[in-house]
Amino acid sequence: MKKPPNAGPSQRQLRVAEEIRHVLSGIFARGEFRDPDLASAQITVTEVRIGPDLKRATAFFSRLGRSDADALVPALVRATPYLRGQVAKAVKLRIAPDLTFTPDLALDYAMKIDTLMHRPEIARDLHKNEKD
Repeated sequence: MKKPPNAGPSQRQLRVAEEIRHVLSGIFARGEFRDPDLASAQITVTEVRIGPDLKRATAFFSRLGRSDADALVPALVRATPYLRGQVAKAVKLRIAPDLTFTPDLALDYAMKIDTLMHRPEIARDLHKNEKD
């Protein structure tokens, strides 16, 4: 039976993506890089999404306490072969997935919304609606 097109990821996709996230997080926590741009960077892998065929994975990352995650993308592209090899050793799949790194902007977006919600004119309108 075929899944509907908007059904979301399967349990296997979710499990494999979480295993990859765990492996990448461990590598970044240990700082196992020759590249000076990555050796000193504190990177957190917030989420990994993997395609239905398990051949392509996108890792969303952020830098602890900093908003310049975009600056690390070139260094991560250089380190991708090493990272893919480490994932292949740790996660038992027939084919190691191609890795893509994307800055996770969810926290920045949430902070922006929070700032907007605390503006006086917005807060006034929210309190006005609560009284109605």
